[in-house]
Amino acid sequence: MATLNGSAASPEALQALALTNYGHFTTMVVEDGGVRGLALHLARLVGDCRAVFGAELDPEWVRECVRREAAGHTGAVTVRVTVFDPELNLAAPERAARPGVLVTTRPAPGTGHPLPALRVRRLRFERESPSVKHVSLFGQLRMRREARLAGFDDVLFVGADGLVSEGCTWNIGFVDEAGTVVWPQADVLPGTTMRLLRAGREGQVTAPMTDGRLRSMRAAFATNTSIGVRPVAAVDDVAFRVDDPVIGALRETYAAVPLDRL
Repeated sequence: MATLNGSAASPEALQALALTNYGHFTTMVVEDGGVRGLALHLARLVGDCRAVFGAELDPEWVRECVRREAAGHTGAVTVRVTVFDPELNLAAPERAARPGVLVTTRPAPGTGHPLPALRVRRLRFERESPSVKHVSLFGQLRMRREARLAGFDDVLFVGADGLVSEGCTWNIGFVDEAGTVVWPQADVLPGTTMRLLRAGREGQVTAPMTDGRLRSMRAAFATNTSIGVRPVAAVDDVAFRVDDPVIGALRETYAAVPLDRL
């Protein structure tokens, strides 16, 4: 089911979003009425609403909309909150001023069964407005499709400067030979899971991830709300240790983050 501002979303509203593709979103996993990093998700929506629409978004209203939709589900559920204006005019998008809150759900990934390690391919791509989690996903999905057609699980983006930045819908981190977590220094979307991990654990640095530095790493991992912490088995021809203890420790750190009540 899809709800817009707390009521069933009309086909006309969903059509407007599909045809204009202008808005922003965040995705969270609701478990037992709570969300890890809820304050970060709400702050993202409020900040992105200012950037995309020049409008203020009430975070308490967002919580209420999510609470209503999640109440009809048992167990963990993945909730996407999309902010868009159903009345946005393609000819005059500057008039968009009444963004609404669309809430949709899908089953959450199974718990207790870690996802297999990823094999990813580096491709050159830089997201438009990388600090905003916007709905314009064409470029990202085109790169993911290209990587998967080539036999990989997903894509890892590299900028014009040759530096690694982020995955299609996830952040990437590395573990060096000393056991230090290394996050790429690049313009990326600051993912909620990444931010929770960076706040909850010492021994982390940010550095430009050149090809040479990447090849010196002993492990790599992907992070986002849906997958948590997932090992990366290989980047192109560079293989990594998938059972590295640091990745296990990061998983424990993330699992220990308390749930914020909706």
